[in-house]
Amino acid sequence: MSILAMILAGGKGERLHPLTLHRAKPAVPFGGIYRIIDFALSNCINSGIRKIAVLTQYKSLSLERHLRLGWNLFAGELNEYVISVPPQQRVSEKWYQGTADAIYQNIYMIEKDAPEHLLILAGDHIYKMDYSEMLRYHREKKAVATVAAIEVPQKDSGAFGIVEVDRDYRITGFEEKPKAPRPIPGKPGLSFASMGIYLFDTKKMIEYLEFDALRDTAHDFGRNIIPEMLKSGQVFAYDFKDENNKEAKYWRDVGTIDAYWEASMDLASVDPLLNLYNRQWPIRTYRPQFPPAKFVFAQEKKGGRLGIALDSTVSPGCIVSGGRVQNSVLSPNVRINSYSDVRESVLMENVEVGRHCRIRRAIIDKDVIIPPDTEVGYDPDEDRRRFYVSPGGIVVIPKGAEVMEELRSYPVEKTA
Repeated sequence: MSILAMILAGGKGERLHPLTLHRAKPAVPFGGIYRIIDFALSNCINSGIRKIAVLTQYKSLSLERHLRLGWNLFAGELNEYVISVPPQQRVSEKWYQGTADAIYQNIYMIEKDAPEHLLILAGDHIYKMDYSEMLRYHREKKAVATVAAIEVPQKDSGAFGIVEVDRDYRITGFEEKPKAPRPIPGKPGLSFASMGIYLFDTKKMIEYLEFDALRDTAHDFGRNIIPEMLKSGQVFAYDFKDENNKEAKYWRDVGTIDAYWEASMDLASVDPLLNLYNRQWPIRTYRPQFPPAKFVFAQEKKGGRLGIALDSTVSPGCIVSGGRVQNSVLSPNVRINSYSDVRESVLMENVEVGRHCRIRRAIIDKDVIIPPDTEVGYDPDEDRRRFYVSPGGIVVIPKGAEVMEELRSYPVEKTA
């Protein structure tokens, strides 16, 4: 199929600080072995899309390294690729000013490749979707633009951009976070929320982008391009069809610490909402060469050590050495030392927890060593003195932070 996917991956992800202090939001680790962007990339591969451009900007080193190591899988001689595209400044000296401007600044690349259709994706959402089905629908409707949408309860619509449709799912209006959203025709109590997934006829889209570039707008697809295209009457909503094989449709924007933690805890549950074990729709990623996970010490006597993980996701390279892990997600190469207790937490790559530690409701970023006898997540006042604590009470220890012994203060960068 003649289609080019462009993944917007340059956002700062400020609400996800401090996990985004050193990386773009799409590069944030998730589920132990993945990065958030792996879901959009895997959807493309599973949908048969073989031309993918990832538009980077903010602190892109980690993301670009991940793409180079894990996604260099196409044959260039067949004109297939996954490439990283930083701002080129071909049309101005500015960085990307909005979602539409990011595409507009890469018009040269689009025109050179000349795809019939252009698929615009966000690189920071977690879901499973067959884009080829959306393309088939787009062609059937003879649309100039198609917007993927998911049903949400009207009472929850205030958190989304709401797409208003007629009975043929032709889009008649778009409103950002409305107080009184319109329901889907024939489905009282439900509204259509935009998923930030757009499919365009390339030639038409370029016309609208060039027109928008000359105006003083936010240069955003949802706020500017789509509303302008509605005048043509050929813009449709595509009802999201989930490839997750669960009763409820799964689509998450893990844009806050609390949302990220909740989505991570779901993975450690007995029956997760996100199905990572479906071989029909695999999620691909970069897999470094780590040995199998290991659990050691099983002394039954009183006070003995027991290396155990319950209701948890444990990645390769981990060693649970006489400690206890429960309802948690461990990324590769994590070590839990004797007599420590880790619960309801996310530990990223190369974290080491010393002996006799207690950790609860925490996210510990890469390369952090927790000294022996440290407690995290048990004293809210002490946690706030040393670390960032989310509105929901999740303690976050930044990447490479030095956790001082004797509970000395650690300076945390202030974020908005």
